Amino acid sequence: MKKANFDFSGQVALITGAASGIGAATAEAFAAAGASVVLADVQVEAGEALTKKLQQRDAKAIFVKADMSIESDVKGMVQTAVQTFGRLDIAYNNAGIEGTAADVVECSNEIWDRTLNINLRGVFWCMKYEIPEMLKVGGGAIVNCSSIAGVVGFNAMPAYVASKHGVIGLTKTTALDYANRGIRVNAVCPGVIQTPMIDRFTHGDKAAMGSLVAGEPMGRLGTADEIASAVLWLSSDNAGFVTGHSLVADGGWVAR
Repeated sequence: MKKANFDFSGQVALITGAASGIGAATAEAFAAAGASVVLADVQVEAGEALTKKLQQRDAKAIFVKADMSIESDVKGMVQTAVQTFGRLDIAYNNAGIEGTAADVVECSNEIWDRTLNINLRGVFWCMKYEIPEMLKVGGGAIVNCSSIAGVVGFNAMPAYVASKHGVIGLTKTTALDYANRGIRVNAVCPGVIQTPMIDRFTHGDKAAMGSLVAGEPMGRLGTADEIASAVLWLSSDNAGFVTGHSLVADGGWVAR
């Protein structure tokens, strides 16, 4: 499959949850397209290793340790991006956790709070501090990571599903608030993608993985690179009239 060509030269892109999975693939894609890249994650070793790899490819990249459930970390992450590269043009607010499987009765307050704090409040804090910096340079593009769990329900995942539905609502209202101020805000909704999160979900069980594949109309799982391509498109001038949109990239999962 031929990949789309993007040019983000002179722009600064911030990616949260950048140490692995979709976040890592997106950081690599932005770097390959010429952007200066800020990788943020709580996984320090993996994040620093990827940053070093990008730097060895002559990319401008830094790593920032940041926990999306801590407001001061989020604020500091954005400040570091601007202090290092002088501006902020693009943000992919990707960091998230799946929580622990449990129905609404069995879901503990701790699971609920941790999942919502990272997946939803974290996105809120990211935009709270990203948007003022984008306004200083005349605009920007934000992509928030929701999920197919943001448009349909799943059994035994009340906190995760609620958080991802919330991301879509937050994306829409923020897009409206800044539609005439040069900032586009969209969401990407990945389906079942081959990432460490799916490995944790299946616990390496071949039958469980087979069930996920069987549920995909395309007959395969998606790749992190495919979601990265969607994020880059939403961040590019090619999507210049797109805002408040939730782009579902799921191999047809929710079309049935």
